[in-house]
Amino acid sequence: MMVEPMAGDALDDNINPVGRIYYSASTMICVPTSLAQETGLALGAQAGEKRLAEVIRSGGFNQVRRAAETPLNMVLEAT
Repeated sequence: MMVEPMAGDALDDNINPVGRIYYSASTMICVPTSLAQETGLALGAQAGEKRLAEVIRSGGFNQVRRAAETPLNMVLEAT
């Protein structure tokens, strides 16, 4: 299970008040932390379900589905 901020796959899907807050936090916290790690993907706070599923599958999982969602978060299940 993975809980991530609710994000669309395209930039236009994320230009809203909540998306702007997530992008701001991502710039200061998520991206620098990711770049400091070995993989350095820097997906940020608005990766979107499609990109997250690609990364999860590259880690060896076969299936990824959205198990639940709220207006602010999505829960992805990987098997």
